[in-house]
Amino acid sequence: MDIQNKLFDLEGTVQPYQWGGFTYIPTLLSREVKAGQPSAEYWLGAHVQAPSIVNGEAKLDALLQQHPQLLGAAVQSTFGRLPYLLKVLDVKDMLSIQVHPTRENAKKGYAAENAAGVALTASNRNYKDDNHKPELAYALGEFWLLHGFREAASLKEVLAARSELQFLLEVFAESEYAKLYRTVMEMPDDEVAAHLQPLLDRILPAYHAGSLVKSNPDFWAARAAITYNQPGRIDRGIFSIYLLNLVEMKKGQAIFQDAGVLHAYLEGQNVEIMANSDNVLRGGLTPKHVDVPELMKHVRFEPCVPELLEGRDVQPFEKAFITPADDFELHLLELPAAAGLQLTTDTTDIILVLEGELEICEQGTGYSQNMSRGQSVLLTAGASVKISTAGGCQAFRATVPAAAK
Repeated sequence: MDIQNKLFDLEGTVQPYQWGGFTYIPTLLSREVKAGQPSAEYWLGAHVQAPSIVNGEAKLDALLQQHPQLLGAAVQSTFGRLPYLLKVLDVKDMLSIQVHPTRENAKKGYAAENAAGVALTASNRNYKDDNHKPELAYALGEFWLLHGFREAASLKEVLAARSELQFLLEVFAESEYAKLYRTVMEMPDDEVAAHLQPLLDRILPAYHAGSLVKSNPDFWAARAAITYNQPGRIDRGIFSIYLLNLVEMKKGQAIFQDAGVLHAYLEGQNVEIMANSDNVLRGGLTPKHVDVPELMKHVRFEPCVPELLEGRDVQPFEKAFITPADDFELHLLELPAAAGLQLTTDTTDIILVLEGELEICEQGTGYSQNMSRGQSVLLTAGASVKISTAGGCQAFRATVPAAAK
């Protein structure tokens, strides 16, 4: 493939996870809706599980291995690969309670499971790769999630308001987060049922009657029971719905989730950028493998005040969402009708159009592409492009922070 140009067409992969919606991502991508098949995530990046296709012919991971100079010298030296993964998510059913390891712990865990002979595809595999997975989520509309432990006063208030959960007040005492979480995660199944069944017997009728609001944890606990409980088994992840912050994000807001922060997406659509990893340690609300001892090694047992990010101006029509992660940075490009902006890259960037249409033109060569909703392009290191739009557009730019370049 000719790599003299620095602007390429890019096609991602749709992941049909069971919790996904059925229409949002196919509509975004102008694809046929497949009956009965969910479209949960759209991946754009070089992850080995689902690398994007460049110009309809080359896998992005292989292309960057063959031509690492496309990453730019600094990113090539620091990471040796494309360090981020860009996604669009459509969350119909809540995702598992989960936490991600630090980079150091991911390397240790990955090496240990390899040494133990655990297959990468094994259902009990905890570490799919050797990387951490901090992530930033940008809400495309109303979006609900759980994020970090509640502050002590709030947590006590939630438990005290529900007679079925008041037994946990003594366990939590003043601020015994680790003891509290260990108690609910290691509790025998029959005790889980003894505590949660009376709660569910009370809140499920209210949920079915439509009298619970989404700002009430009972709403999500009831929905979790309907989604994940099996005959004779109540999912203990329901406890976490009451222990973690319940967050409503509005369109245009973003949130960062670092290693160790328990979280779960509950409902809505978002654009997500993360380190190039698929390492997830689960804590319930899932039929998948839950390794409690391994999970407990990585959780931050401390209160968390969710911080919603609004973005900082980089130049007219471009905002950046700044996080502590050195692997990625998400930029929002919002151009009104007849507007334009210049971009230069010193690493491999991905641009995804969410609304409207734009033209992106490579300076010097004159090579250009017209892009509409759902289309994406790859810009390699050293690209200089002009973006223009006749009727206005919204697009996202995935890149690497200047500090890591």
